[in-house]
Amino acid sequence: MYITVLHAAILDPAACDTVARAIPGEFEPRAGHIRLHHPRPATPEALAYLRDTLPLDVNPLPAEFNPEATGLLVSDMDSTLINIECIDEIADFAGAKPAIAAITEAAMRGEIEFAESLTRRVAALKGVEESALQRVYEERLRPNPGAEALIEGLHERAIKVALVSGGFTFFTERLKSRLGLDFTLANQLEIASGRLTGKVVGGIVDARVKAQFLLERCEILGLEPAQAIAMGDGANDLEMMRVAGLGVAYRAKPRVQAEVPVVLNHSGLDAVLHLLDCETR
Repeated sequence: MYITVLHAAILDPAACDTVARAIPGEFEPRAGHIRLHHPRPATPEALAYLRDTLPLDVNPLPAEFNPEATGLLVSDMDSTLINIECIDEIADFAGAKPAIAAITEAAMRGEIEFAESLTRRVAALKGVEESALQRVYEERLRPNPGAEALIEGLHERAIKVALVSGGFTFFTERLKSRLGLDFTLANQLEIASGRLTGKVVGGIVDARVKAQFLLERCEILGLEPAQAIAMGDGANDLEMMRVAGLGVAYRAKPRVQAEVPVVLNHSGLDAVLHLLDCETR
């Protein structure tokens, strides 16, 4: 028997009929979501139809994914765990936000190699006062809907939470304390005389480093990569998603949504907990 998760507490009769025609099966209401049990795998066409038709997220639970064995979730930061791209907001203080945001978008779509794009964007920040980082954090950065509930729910299940970012340690370290994260990794901005120098300290956290970070956290925790979930929105998150047991695309770029089994375009981040509902039927 296969399972497809409908991320909605209730479905109206019309929605039930739509789902039943696309994926015939038996509905099982659970806390905050509905599970559809069906004898044959949902086809890509059926999933695409339901995702395009219904105002809710519809995700198959991969047969090889074992929720009870999950021990780690690794999340991207910008536009995934939080609501902004921090570098774009810092660039606003240099009067360069539109140009930097365009490069950020191209990098997230996979059109520009990430390390190159970051080097170009950080160079444009040269001369920005260090105080701009604090202003971005206080005035513009917010956890995305469901972030706190997700982390709380994961910790209740004894699942560790890691934040890995092509962004900056200034923000990841504050979020680690604020949200109770277990591990973080990000780039460090170089600062001299109270201003950004336009450089980063050390190596750049790119797609390869993100995947390696996930594998290293698994080794430290005594887990197999199949016991980890990776969540992100951009092309530089795909490599870590491929090595994880389950990939989650949150408000992601089309390329990412096309390659990842779980797609969240309507729900909050806490909808990930629906996939970990281990109650036996």
